[in-house]
Amino acid sequence: MRLTIHSNTAIIFSMNRPRRGRSSSFWRGIKQLFLWLIPGLGVKRWFFVLLGGITFIAVGVAMFVLDIYRNAPETWWLPIITTLALQALPRWARVVIFGTLGLGLTTIGIWGLNRSLLVPFLRPGKSLVDQVSEFRRRERGPRVVVIGGGHGIATVLRGMKEHTQNLTAVVSVADDGGSSGELRRSLGILPPGDIRNCLAALSDDEALLTQLFQYRFGEDSGLGGHSFGNLFISALADVTGSFEEAVAESGRALSVHGRVLPSTLHNVRLVADIQLPQAQTEVRVEGESQIPKTAGRVRRVWLEPDNAPAFPPVIQDLLSADLIVIGPGSLYTSILPNVLVRDLLEAIRSSRALKVFVSNIATQPGETEAYTCADHILALEALVGPALVDIIVCNSCYDGTLETGTHWVRLDEKITGEPRLYAADLLDGGHPGRHDAKKLAQTLMDLYNERTGPLG
Repeated sequence: MRLTIHSNTAIIFSMNRPRRGRSSSFWRGIKQLFLWLIPGLGVKRWFFVLLGGITFIAVGVAMFVLDIYRNAPETWWLPIITTLALQALPRWARVVIFGTLGLGLTTIGIWGLNRSLLVPFLRPGKSLVDQVSEFRRRERGPRVVVIGGGHGIATVLRGMKEHTQNLTAVVSVADDGGSSGELRRSLGILPPGDIRNCLAALSDDEALLTQLFQYRFGEDSGLGGHSFGNLFISALADVTGSFEEAVAESGRALSVHGRVLPSTLHNVRLVADIQLPQAQTEVRVEGESQIPKTAGRVRRVWLEPDNAPAFPPVIQDLLSADLIVIGPGSLYTSILPNVLVRDLLEAIRSSRALKVFVSNIATQPGETEAYTCADHILALEALVGPALVDIIVCNSCYDGTLETGTHWVRLDEKITGEPRLYAADLLDGGHPGRHDAKKLAQTLMDLYNERTGPLG
């Protein structure tokens, strides 16, 4: 008998639990509603203004109802409504008074409530309407995928985030030098260096975040000269249990508009055949960090293993993109390690997006010495096949003094007749040898709008 009673009790309890759950959810909702009345939120005043406006509109409606039921029987509430509705005044006067008060107070109340809720998130120096308009404009911006690495991809992202929020940065995971390489070897994670740069470039507070993420601890600090950004992503990878989840959580934690994705999740290594200077022999160099250190001309690069699959979200974003930007960046050690992932390359070819290659402004020692703009695109398409991109963007301004060992990537006769060529002044006056983020972004948007129209 006891077992039966216990069983029935359990059944009754299980049947009642959902009701209790719904009831508790209801009261939690009521409690949350009353929390808006806590002093200091700046919401109550606008709520009562809005309530006053609605009241005036309601009285105006009651006025017309009284006109319709003019011969209604006398009741206790009729004199009150008659007084509130100002029946002693002409109808046009009542319409003006109640309409103006009702609509005016309602408008002020809604405006005040919106401002009270949005003020904590507004940037100083800009009006509310400007920021909302800017946010909506960028929210409707084109879907842009940027492929590259290093400072080049960060420059593109820094400029493009002013035009669209729908940004995806695809970076290589072949880096094996510096802090990223050390963390890769010691912790067994993918190198976080390029991902760190992209997250900083996409952040709204880029200046502070860049300083924080690029900050390097001293060798005598016990942290081996690692940058804070690399350690931050590495710690998140350990907490979340996966590198890709760590990158996603980093973006959310930093309020980044856009995504940063690794080209593949496999532990790939970059290998190159380099022709030695003044010799016909070639040497094989293994490791992304070792290629620029080997004097000679790069003849071929590939990934090992060469069948590493692309990260699926990268494929999805490429196929749905409106604009795909390849470069700028280190040609052999930043750009090519991405497009050498076979699935990723096929997704670029299959995408209906406008595909643009952005050539570097200055040569890079150990990789592209004496390269022209034509040499950059020829080297790319020699390894991945012809006609990969629709437009080739090159810089046409050579003002300023470059760093020792670098030279201008110039336009030459090999590319001047190329129908895909678009040349423009893209130089950053303060840093010769680098692209100006705003100039480059505006050029890319102009090319996109020319093809698709301003509304895409």
